[in-house]
Amino acid sequence: MPQLRLALNQIDSTVGDLAGNAEAIVHWTRHAAEQGAHLVAFPEMVLTGYPVEDLALRSSFVEASRQSLRALAARLDAEGFGELPVVVGYLDRSEHAAARYGQPAGSPRNAAAVLHRGGIALNFAKHHLPNYGVFDEFRYFVPGDSMPVVRVHGIDVALAICEDLWQDGGRVPAARSAGAGLLLSINASPYERDKDDTRLELVRKRAQEAGCTTAYLAMIGGQDELVFDGDSIVVDKEGEVIARAPQFSEGSVILDLELPAAGAEAPSGVVDDGLRIDHVVLSDRPVEAYEPELAGGYAERLGDEEEIYSALVVGLRAYAAKNGFSSVLIGLSGGIDSAICAAIACDALGAQHVYGVSMPSKYSSDHSKGDAAELARRTGLNFRTVPIEPMFDAYMESLELTGLAEENLQARLRGTTLMAISNQEGQIVLAPGNKSELAVGYSTLYGDAVGAYGPIKDVYKSSVFRLAKWRNRAAEERGQTPPIPEASITKPPSAELRPGQVDTDSLPDYEVLDAILELYVDRDQGLDAIVAAGFDAELVAKTLRMVDAAEYKRRQYPPGTKISPKGFGKDRRLPITNRWRESS
Repeated sequence: MPQLRLALNQIDSTVGDLAGNAEAIVHWTRHAAEQGAHLVAFPEMVLTGYPVEDLALRSSFVEASRQSLRALAARLDAEGFGELPVVVGYLDRSEHAAARYGQPAGSPRNAAAVLHRGGIALNFAKHHLPNYGVFDEFRYFVPGDSMPVVRVHGIDVALAICEDLWQDGGRVPAARSAGAGLLLSINASPYERDKDDTRLELVRKRAQEAGCTTAYLAMIGGQDELVFDGDSIVVDKEGEVIARAPQFSEGSVILDLELPAAGAEAPSGVVDDGLRIDHVVLSDRPVEAYEPELAGGYAERLGDEEEIYSALVVGLRAYAAKNGFSSVLIGLSGGIDSAICAAIACDALGAQHVYGVSMPSKYSSDHSKGDAAELARRTGLNFRTVPIEPMFDAYMESLELTGLAEENLQARLRGTTLMAISNQEGQIVLAPGNKSELAVGYSTLYGDAVGAYGPIKDVYKSSVFRLAKWRNRAAEERGQTPPIPEASITKPPSAELRPGQVDTDSLPDYEVLDAILELYVDRDQGLDAIVAAGFDAELVAKTLRMVDAAEYKRRQYPPGTKISPKGFGKDRRLPITNRWRESS
C-alpha cells in the first residue's frame, strides 16, 4: 500500500494575532519538513485563534484572515515548502453570500484550506455547526456543503472540522462514500473533565463509520475561560489506536502510515447529507517505498487530579501571557482556596512572578497568619503583610456598621488593598473563589470577588481539597517541598470575619453541598429530582434558593478556567431578574 508521513501539529494560537499565528505555522511546517513529512496539518482556525466570537461579524477581520492565508501560502512556497501540502484552519466568508433572515451578516465561515505551491489548492467550511454549551456557531457562521478530498501521493484524504465528527451524518459517512484512505479532522475542542475518554471513543466510532484510518488533530493552550488540552489521536479503520499525543503539551505528532491507494477514477457527485465531493489532485504518484521510522508514540494519560490541575495551570498561564501580564497578585488568608490558587500561579508563571499579600484583621487567627507565611516560604513567592485593622477602624468610626455589613467591609478593604497594589505595581489580581462559594453567593462584591481572573472559579470546594492533596503528594514524589501547608488543608474552612466563624455555621458539609450543586447547576435537575436522589428536602430547597439569589453576583465575577461541562459563564445563561423558584 502507498505510504504517507503525516505531521499533526498540536499547537497554541492567539485570537487576533494573525502575524504571530502565521509565524508559528511556518515554524512547525519547517519542523515537519525536516522530519520528511508528506502532509502537514494544523488545528481549527489556527490562523485567527479560536473562538473568535463577534470578530467573525467584522468584515475587516474576515478580510484580514483571508489576506493572511494567501500571504502564508506564498511565504511557505518562498521558504521551500511549496510542494508540501499544509492544512490550515482560518476564518473565511462565502463567496456567494445571499442575504437571508437568521444568517450572520457577511456569511462568515469556519474554514480550512490546503496550501500548496504558493496558493490555495482547496478550501472548505465546517459542515456541522455546534450551538450548545460555549458554542454559538449558528450566530457566527454559515455551514459548508462540500465533501473535501485531496489526493496526496496517490492517497485520497478526506477533510473535516471538529463538529463534523461530533455529530452523526455528514462528512464521516461521506468519507466512506468517497473512498477515502484517510479522514483528517482538525479541531479546537475545549477541555472538560473526563472528555479524553469520550473523545477517544468518538474517534474510534467515526473511524469505523468512515471505513478508514482517522486522524483527530487537537489544539493546545487557553483562550479566556477555555482550555485546550491537545490529546490528538490517530486510529485505524477498526478503531485501534495508532498514536496518541500528550495532554496539555505543545508539539508535533509525526507518524508513518500505510493507506489504501486512491481509486483509478476520482470520486465525484453528491454523497451523504447532500454534500458535493470537491476533489483535488496534488500528487498521483505514491512516494518511493521506505522503511517506516516514525510511529507517533502513545503518551501516558494523566490521572484525574493531575489532569484538572494541569488545565488550571495552562488556563492561567495563557490568560496572563496573552493579555500581556507577567506577574500576578493574590491575597493570602492561610486558607485552602488562596493556597491552591497561589500554587497554581507559581506553577504557571514561576514563584518569582507571584506576589502574595497577607491582610489580617482583628479576627484573623494566628495560625492563619502563620499558614500564609509558611505557604510563601514553601513556594518562594514574594510576600508582604498589610494589616487592614487601621482602615477597618476608620470606616467603623464613620459608619458604625454591624453584622453582615461589618463582615463584608473587611472583605472589601482587602479587595481595595489588592487593587491599589495592582494599579501601583502592575500585577493582575487573582480572585480565589471556588464554584461552591460562587454558587451559593458566598463571595463579596468588590471584596474577595475582585480580580482579573479566577483560577478555581469552576472547581467545587471538595475538589479543591483533592487538588491540594494531589499537588502536595506530587511534590513529595519528586523529592520537592509540598507547597501547601498541611494546616491549610486540614483546618475547618472559615472566612474569619467574626469570632469563631466556620463555613459549616451556614452551609452543609461540602461533599453534600457539592453533590446537590452538581445536580442543580451542572445537570439542570429540579428540586424534586434532587430530593429523589436521596438528599434532604429542606436542605435542597435552601441551597437552591441561595443559588438563585446569587445570579447577579456571578455575572460580576471575573473570568476563570472552565473545567466542567457547565461553568458559570457562557455555559449557564440564566436571567438575573427571575421570579421562578424550584421551591417556595
